[in-house]
This record gives sequence, structure tokens and C-alpha cells, in this order.
Amino acid sequence: MIPSSEKLKSAHWEITAIGLHCNYIDDFITVRVNRDWLAECAWYLKYKKKTLKENKQKFSKTIMQKIGKCVGPDCPVIAKYRGKLIEEELGKK
Repeated sequence: MIPSSEKLKSAHWEITAIGLHCNYIDDFITVRVNRDWLAECAWYLKYKKKTLKENKQKFSKTIMQKIGKCVGPDCPVIAKYRGKLIEEELGKK
């Protein structure tokens, strides 16, 4: 994998997104990566991040269990997909 300290050239596309199965929460997530290689999980942004910011949010018991299992921004699923894109785009293997 590409070290995070290495400066990467911007991708030749604006944004890409893919649906992947996340084993941590046992559900499908949408992973977005922009041209500057910022990778985000839409599930995390919609559920866990909101819960961390606002305790007022009410979710079902199932979602609350998944929130507890969600790894967050350091998720290996996200990092693996981002690394795959970097290898494809920049030809680093």
C-alpha cells in the first residue's frame, strides 16, 4: 500500500463511488473517493458520525448495533479500496 506521507498526484477523474459489503457491520456501504484521494464511507457519515455529534438522533436497535461495530474513518474496507484505486491510477504495485 502507498504510504500516507507520500504526496500523490491528483486522479484524472473527479469522484468515484462503489457499493461494497462491509464485514464489520454486515451491510452494504457506499465508498466515495475524490480526485485528491479522500475516501469516505456514506454509511459512517449518515449514521455513526451523526450519533457521535448529536445524541438526539434515534435509530433502530439494528442500526445502533451496527454503529457499535463500525470502525469509522480508519476502516480497512475503505483503505483497501482507496489503495486499489491508487494502484490502478498511478500504476504502483
